[in-house]
This record gives sequence, structure tokens and C-alpha cells, in this order.
Amino acid sequence: MKILKTIFSAIIIFIVIVVVVGLFLPTSYTVERSVVIDAAPTQIHKYVGDLNNWSAWEPWMEGDPTIIVTQGEKTKGIGASQSWVGDSGDGALTFTKDSPTEGIEYDLFFDDGAYVSQSAMVYDPLEDGETKVTWTMSGDIGAPVIGGYFALMMNAMVGEMFDKGLSNLKNTVEDQS
Repeated sequence: MKILKTIFSAIIIFIVIVVVVGLFLPTSYTVERSVVIDAAPTQIHKYVGDLNNWSAWEPWMEGDPTIIVTQGEKTKGIGASQSWVGDSGDGALTFTKDSPTEGIEYDLFFDDGAYVSQSAMVYDPLEDGETKVTWTMSGDIGAPVIGGYFALMMNAMVGEMFDKGLSNLKNTVEDQS
């Protein structure tokens, strides 16, 4: 009986520690990845600035082939949008900035708008005609305790997909140059 009390006490202490630590973790997150592409920003923008061309490089469908994407009325420029559904969840995005020389910014909405993030793909021209493309996403999970743990995991969860997408974008753009 003493062993059961010890095990039960250890479990209770563990749960209390997890909850207390979770209360102090930040619920905001930022994910950022970059790649250098041997092309001018305007060449890269042909694939980034037009949602019809995202299928050539975006990584999400590789991870979830059940995703069905629906394009909005506009697929280029501010206000361009798309939505998707799949086994991994649903979401939507809307461009809030569009510049062939600077990049794009867009709002992301997940789970029917329950979670909102801001994302961007920024072009930084380098010497020799190359461009550094930086893909970012930031937001706030909002839920105390569990939100802090999810925020800590966002870099690992989303970062790998950003790396894959940027690699795909690099290969797509450079193959067309």
C-alpha cells in the first residue's frame, strides 16, 4: 500500500509541476526559416505572389495528400485568398501585402478562425543576382498552460515544413531560370 501512495504522490507532484510551469510559459511563437535562391525577387515572386502557383512548391500536400485547396476570387495581390480542408485540419489565408521586390505578408486562420497567425515571405536581394527568401510565421496560442507547451513546439513542428517548402521553391525557381 505504501508503494501505491508513493506512486500516486509522484503523479500528483508531476501534474502540479507541469501545470505550474505551463502557467509561466509564453503562449506566443515565431517560426523563421531562410534560403538563398539564385534568382531575382521578381522571378521568385511569380511563384510566391500567385496562389495558383503555390502547388509547385508548397510542402503541406506532401505531408497530407487529402488536402483540398479552394482558391478565392483573387489569387494575386492584396486580398488574394485560399482555403483548405484535409485530415490534418482546415484553414485559410489572405494576402495583406504584395510586392514583387519585397515579398508578401498574409494572415492565416486555422480551425475555422480559432487560431490566427501572421506570416510573410520576405525577399532580400544579395550580390550576384541571388535573393535570400525568409519565411516567417508568428502568433499566439492564447490558451494558458497547454498553449505555452504548444508555442514551444511550433518551431519544430512548422519549421521542418518551412525548410521543405523553401527547398522546393528554390528548386522550382532555379529550374525555370
